[in-house]
Amino acid sequence: MKESKVKLYIGTAVAAIIAVLFLMPIILTISNSFMSASEISSNYGTVFETTEKGGKVFISQKVNLKFIPDMVSFSQYITVLLKSPEYLLKFWNSVVLVVPIVVFQLIVASLTSYGFTRLTGRLKEMVFFSYIILMLMPYQVTLVPNYLVSSWLHIINTNWAIWLPGVFSPFAVFLLTKFMRRIPKGVIEAAQIDGAGEWQIFRTICMPLCKGALCSVAILVFIDYWNMVEQPLILLADSEMHPLSIFLSKINSGEIGLAFAVATIYMVPCLLVFLYGEDYLVEGITYQGGIKG
Repeated sequence: MKESKVKLYIGTAVAAIIAVLFLMPIILTISNSFMSASEISSNYGTVFETTEKGGKVFISQKVNLKFIPDMVSFSQYITVLLKSPEYLLKFWNSVVLVVPIVVFQLIVASLTSYGFTRLTGRLKEMVFFSYIILMLMPYQVTLVPNYLVSSWLHIINTNWAIWLPGVFSPFAVFLLTKFMRRIPKGVIEAAQIDGAGEWQIFRTICMPLCKGALCSVAILVFIDYWNMVEQPLILLADSEMHPLSIFLSKINSGEIGLAFAVATIYMVPCLLVFLYGEDYLVEGITYQGGIKG
């Protein structure tokens, strides 16, 4: 009994240390966003200094990581929210690019997954296997084909170049298909005996039972595309159409304070989505399409 308690205490301590290490960058970003530009420069200026030729400067002194500002300042947020509308424009660019992808990817994936679940035959298995292969490929591998197809469709430098590959991504199809296949066949057969058609089975049985899976997929897809960098850089030549993630990937020495504030604002949607759908996410991962008793 004592040994089990000791193991529990040790495991809890290790988990707490790991949690603190993971939370430190987030806490540091939020707290530093309330620092003045001069304080940020004095603490971290050596990290971002560059030479005249654009090279990095060797850091010969310790960086002062501060979690509590000397004086709370909202100057960074005033600049981001009021004085420089370009940051809010890029934020809304992110929203415009990501929300349609999440919504329509769920619609397409739900219908496709139901087809993979209900249909039988070798052709269906071959198509589903191709989905798995595409899902295993990193996006960088398919970036050139996506660019060539977008160029052929004349949608380069438009939102459609981002939307179309995102809507038809195989990731959600794979997860939802695995989830739907775990729905007991007896439930679907009982509905068929009662005279329900395929659309009624899909709408009144599969979708309610897949609520947790749908929320899990929506959260994962939203976070994935909210942080995209390669797609807009390659497919959107106009910098005014770029999402906020592009700005965060191009931080320079004159925007360090703004970067902390922008990063904090940028984290808010992901945190809200996760906190709102946390129970659904856990349910979707835990039950894997089964029916709770």
